[in-house]
Amino acid sequence: MHLWLAPLLDERSRPSGPYDWSWSLHPSVLIGTGLLGALYFYGIGPLRRRGNLGPPVPAWKLACFLGALLVLLGSLNGPMHDLSDYYLFSVHMVQHLLLTLVFAPLLIAGIPGWLWQLLARPPAVHRVARVLTQPVVAAVIFTVTIAVWHLAPFYDLMMRDHEVHIVTHLMFMVTATLLWWPLMSPIPELPRLPYGLGMLYLFLVGIPMQLVAALITLSDTVLYPWYSVTPGTWGLSPLDDQHLGGLIMWVPGNLYLFLAIGVLFFIWAKESQ
Repeated sequence: MHLWLAPLLDERSRPSGPYDWSWSLHPSVLIGTGLLGALYFYGIGPLRRRGNLGPPVPAWKLACFLGALLVLLGSLNGPMHDLSDYYLFSVHMVQHLLLTLVFAPLLIAGIPGWLWQLLARPPAVHRVARVLTQPVVAAVIFTVTIAVWHLAPFYDLMMRDHEVHIVTHLMFMVTATLLWWPLMSPIPELPRLPYGLGMLYLFLVGIPMQLVAALITLSDTVLYPWYSVTPGTWGLSPLDDQHLGGLIMWVPGNLYLFLAIGVLFFIWAKESQ
């Protein structure tokens, strides 16, 4: 059926009563997170020792990876999942920021460079990775993904079809990893940007996100009717909830990028000294 007819469909059932605080668990998230964790520990343990691939993983890298898994589990299970899926657009924006601005950099930091080199070693993978991790390419892919999925028809399709919703979250995580790679690359084969260019890169990446957030925040009509069906939560009307969600993307999201710019600046200044 044509995509623009998606708002006429109602394929996914929604609760009709107020939100009931609970901790729901979702098999697809648990299986995916468990598989990612198992592959990681196999890579840094038996695979590393058998192939003499590199030194043991330091504790801070292990903590970063475990932090990424916790962000993934907390974002896609429990109250955040239920509130964002059925009740509050604003909570959905918090979820998206966690997946793109917190999970992705923790993932890159948590995987040791020698394991990234192993993953990128096959020639075909290396060629594709060289293209996708170019700063302009990575920024465009991430920006287009975020912008398109926040257009009302696509957003409505995502909310009504659970499989599409899962794919969308995977796209956010993958494209966010590409976004952060030019700033955090641990391997020379796919190099990172110099600090000055990295700060400019982050500043420019934030502009499209601010535009999307501004359009959502300043709209005087409800753009996402999915959240108009269930009863108001925390005293927020659908329009108030939408404005809050736009502000969350606009202000905390933008401040997070400026914080990252500040970190790059201080590292640059320290190394210059």
